[in-house]
Amino acid sequence: MRIDHVHLSRLDLNLLVALDALLTERSVTRAAGRIGISQSAMSHALARLRTAFSDELLTRGPDGMRPTPRALALIGPVQAALTQIQEITTPPAAFDPATADLTFTLGIPDSTEVLLMPTLIAHLQAVAPGVKLLLHTVDRHRILDDLDTGRVDLGIGVFEQGQTHHKRRILNKESYLCIFNAELVGVTAPISLDDYVRLPHLLTSLVESAHGVVDDALAKIGRKRVIALTSPRFSVMPFVVRQAPVIATMHARLARFFADSMGLTVSPAPIALPDVSISMIWHTSNDAIPSQRWLRETIIKLRKTDPRPPTDGSHTTSD
Repeated sequence: MRIDHVHLSRLDLNLLVALDALLTERSVTRAAGRIGISQSAMSHALARLRTAFSDELLTRGPDGMRPTPRALALIGPVQAALTQIQEITTPPAAFDPATADLTFTLGIPDSTEVLLMPTLIAHLQAVAPGVKLLLHTVDRHRILDDLDTGRVDLGIGVFEQGQTHHKRRILNKESYLCIFNAELVGVTAPISLDDYVRLPHLLTSLVESAHGVVDDALAKIGRKRVIALTSPRFSVMPFVVRQAPVIATMHARLARFFADSMGLTVSPAPIALPDVSISMIWHTSNDAIPSQRWLRETIIKLRKTDPRPPTDGSHTTSD
C-alpha cells in the first residue's frame, strides 16, 4: 500500500499510543496512568481520536467503557503498528561477535584485498566465526551510490571525501615502488629513468583507462612509457612480472608483499609520484550500528598491527 503522507501528517501519531492504552484499560483514568498523563489530557486525546476515526470508539456501559465494533477491529492493527515503531526507534542491541550470524558487504580493490583479507578472515574465524564477508570490486566513481542504496556496507580504497551523509577514515598512506624480475629485465635497483621508460610497463586501472599517475609524472618531464598490458586486477601483475621482461609500478606495501612472496625485485620509481591515502568510507546511517562499528574498528586495529614496511624504497628481494 502506498503511504499517504498528507493524510498521516494530519494525525498525531502519539494518539495511537493513547488509543492502545484506552483499548487495553477501557478506562480513561487507568489509560492516563498507564502512559503518564493527566486524566483531562487523556479525555482530550479520546475526543481527538473520535474525530479522527469518525467513531465513538469507547462508550459508557454498566460495567465501564465498552469498545465499539470499530474499536475492536483496531486493537490488532494498532498494536502491530506500535510494535513496529518501537522496533524501528529502539537503539540496536549490543553486538556480540562471538554469537553474531550476519554478512557484511564490502567494496574493495584486489590490491587491498590481497593485503587485508588473510589477516581479517583469520581474525574473524577466531573471534566471530558466524560473520561472513561478501566482496565487490570497488568503483570509486560509483561507491557513494552503492553506499546510499545499501549495496555496500563499507568501501575501502582510494576515495575522495564523500557527501555530508558519508563518513571517511584514512587507514594509511601509500607511496609507490617499481617491481620487476631483475634476471629477465637485466637491471638492478635502483632503476634508472632511461631503463624505466625503455622497459614495457604493466598498468592497473580500475576505470578502464590506459593512463595513470606514472604517465602524468613522465609527461611533466617530457618522457613517456610503453604500456604492454592494462588490467583492472592488481593480483595478476606479479605473475606477469615473474615471467616477462616488463615492469610494474604499484603501491609500496603491495609491491613488497609480491616481491617477498615471488622472489622479485623492488626499486624506488625514478620519478616523483604523489602518495595516496587508503580510506574506509561508509554511510552515516551505519555509523552508530554496533556491528558496523565493530567491523570498522577491527579493520583499523588489524591495519595498525600490520608491520609497516620502510618507505625509503631500500628493500630489495631477488632470485
